[in-house]
Amino acid sequence: MRLLIVEDNEELAELLAKGLDAAGYQADCLSSVEEATHALRSTSYAAMILDLGLPDGDGLTLLRALRQRSNPLPVLVLTARDGLQDRVTGLRSGADDYLAKPFALEELVARLEAILRRPGQLLGTSLSLANLVYDTESRQIFIEGEPKIFSARETSVLEILLRRHGRVVPKKNVEDHIFGLAGDVASNAVEVYVSRLRKQLAEHGAKIVIHTIRGVGYMMAGEK
Repeated sequence: MRLLIVEDNEELAELLAKGLDAAGYQADCLSSVEEATHALRSTSYAAMILDLGLPDGDGLTLLRALRQRSNPLPVLVLTARDGLQDRVTGLRSGADDYLAKPFALEELVARLEAILRRPGQLLGTSLSLANLVYDTESRQIFIEGEPKIFSARETSVLEILLRRHGRVVPKKNVEDHIFGLAGDVASNAVEVYVSRLRKQLAEHGAKIVIHTIRGVGYMMAGEK
């Protein structure tokens, strides 16, 4: 799973990258708003760790621009600004979580894992990919402009994969999104619902494919 670290302190960025690598993540390290803006337009990341004090501007500017484009990328703000108003401003600007320096790497990883488990914020009233549109308020699915009926569980799978299309969604995230805190979930339950969703999409003519990433999870993309 690839992350983006936007931090101008080179030593701290390297320490973060090494710590995250040990926790099973890969990370790209950038040091400015401009570099991060270009990277976010060309690369899909699972989440971003964002410092606010950057040499060419405030990290909140980057965060607000991201949310204005309805990009649901999970963002953990990492900063020396630890006042109450600073935290409130960061969260209201679209941050998923806020961690003040200095911090323990274990806490950062735990907070990162927590926001990666979330299905994503409701940043718009619809999600679309190829010839499919999903209305997030009515939970109605349209293919080629025509309404189609999907079961509730398949719709839940579709939603989480649509929110992160082009990126790998861990199987555990899909399971949590479908079943919540339900304890006794069959080991193959996610595979069953993904298989059913694939079949329904094909039957309705959706130009979408769901890739299985063995041992990791699933990725949704438009047909090439």
